[in-house]
Formats: sequence, C-alpha cells, structure tokens
Amino acid sequence: MKNFTSGAFALSAVLALTACGSGSPSGDADGEPADEGADSSNGELTEVEVGLIPIVDVAPIYLGQQEGIFEEHGLDLTLTLAQGGAAIIPAVSSGDLDFGFSNVTSLLIAADNGLPLQTVAAGPQTTGDSENDFGAVLVKPESGIESAQDLEGQRVAVNTLNNISDSMISQGVEDAGGDPANVDFVEVGFPDMLAQLEADNVDAIFAVDPFASMADDQGYDRIFAPYADVVEELGVGTYFASQQLVDDDPELIESFHTAVRESQAYAEENPEAVREVLLEYTSIDESMLEEITIPAFPEDVNLDSLNEVAEISERHGLIGEVPNTDDLVWEGAR
Repeated sequence: MKNFTSGAFALSAVLALTACGSGSPSGDADGEPADEGADSSNGELTEVEVGLIPIVDVAPIYLGQQEGIFEEHGLDLTLTLAQGGAAIIPAVSSGDLDFGFSNVTSLLIAADNGLPLQTVAAGPQTTGDSENDFGAVLVKPESGIESAQDLEGQRVAVNTLNNISDSMISQGVEDAGGDPANVDFVEVGFPDMLAQLEADNVDAIFAVDPFASMADDQGYDRIFAPYADVVEELGVGTYFASQQLVDDDPELIESFHTAVRESQAYAEENPEAVREVLLEYTSIDESMLEEITIPAFPEDVNLDSLNEVAEISERHGLIGEVPNTDDLVWEGAR
C-alpha cells in the first residue's frame, strides 16, 4: 500500500503520483501491457492499480482483496492512497491509474471539464440516519453553533474545496434558511481537522469516519449530517475508469465491476470485518473500532441520487450545467 500527496486538479497531481508509484497500470512489473481482460483460468492475474482515499468508504475493496474476491476474478490489485479525488481523477484520466475512487461530485466536475471518465461500480451510501451517519459537521461544545443555519459567518473545514462536502453543507444551510455565501470554507486534510478545530483555526469541521468518530471521542458535538440530511439515499462515492479503458478492455471493466460488487455485498453483510480492515489503511486506534458508523454499501449506482447531486452542484456553481448522468455511468453499473 502506497501513499501520494494530494495536488491540484492538474498535471502536477499526475506527476506526483507517477513519481511514487511502481509498475504500470494493467501491465507487468517490466511495464509490458497485460493480456486484455482478466482471466484467472490459466492462473495468470491482470495487474491493476486503484487510487483510494483512506476513509471507511473504501473498506469493501480492501476486504475484497483480503478475501480473495479480486483474485477469483483474475485481478491482482495495487491500492494507492491519496487525500482526495482531485489527485486521483487526473491520474485515472491519463492512464497512470487503472481505476479510482472518488465522490460523485468530483466526477461531475471532471465531466464538466471535458475529462472522459465512466463510473463502473458503486461505492458507499449514507445510512440516512441524521444521528448516526458516517459523516458529520462537528463543533466545540458551547460554541453557539447548533444547526446548519448557524454555520453562516463561520469557518468550516472540508477536505477539498468546491466539492461534495461544501456543496452539501451549502445546500443544508440554504434549506435551513441561511445564506451559504456567508460560510467560509477552509481546505484541511481529514487527519489534520481535529488539531485545527482545537486550535480555533476553524469553527467547525466536516469529517467522515474514522475521523468523525475520533472527534466524537474527544467530546465534539455533531450539529448536522450533510450526507444524510440533504439528499435521500445519497450515493457518496463510486469507482471509475477512463472512457478509453472502458472502450479498449470491456472484459477488465466487467471483472473489476463484478469484484467490487461482490466486495460491497460482503462488506454490507459483515460490518465487523469492515471495522477490522480499517486498521490496515487508517491510523484509527483499535479501541475506537466499535464506535465507527459503517456506511451502506449498495451493489448498484443510485442514478436518482446522482441526478440530485448534479442539480445541487450546478446550483452552487461547481458545474456549468447538469449533464445526462446516464452518459457518465457504465451500463453494467446501473
């Protein structure tokens, strides 16, 4: 498991990834292209590299690797960590990664900027429970901030600006009768948010698990659940590939999709396994595992949710127009 530094939505992120990666996507260790498709019948595995974010959302793919699901479908995974989709998306678009995970808003922004990407498998979905979701806005006790409307005039930390977190918070503020234009969003990596809140450099943070549970453990108050409160059954993230890979290697896309789908189902049925695998790729303390809220892990992409996120993204200026979301989702993932 490797790490690379988050960068701007540009070539610099791709170069940073390439510098610390190893091997080549869909190829062998010498950089030679792998055979098309993923065929485990002859014992050979197709090497694929997947860009991920170290949060609970991607636990199923780690479980799928651990349980041999991807190997059963002829795939040998390399899992590469980044801070957010702003680094993963250009790497997948350029071919430096085969597949990536990102929130759906990042993919909508990519499409709006002309990057040809396709969602090929579902990721996490909100629990729909405002009191017990895997993402929340948290504040210091007695801060005076008690609702989404109270975020007006406050500094709110999000892991990536102009993306799913601040757009969902903005919509929540608007729904509560506030003016989201008066919220000061500050970009802070998930692992650094608690320290920034403690130091009063921000007034609120939007964290997802395991970081949200860490904040709970330190006595911070949840005041709003943007994923659960704004869009019903919000599909937060998905796995995606470049349009070129979808066109050139449909067998590989099918194998990856099927393996992710089975991994999502396994995670949905085995929440304790989800908690335990977090120790493999996050810094969470083992004593906190039982406190973590596990997302829902659907097997198919929620197109209704994706359409609503697209409308919110357009409303808050993240994209120029609402796309035909059917064009963004591989037909086998719908």
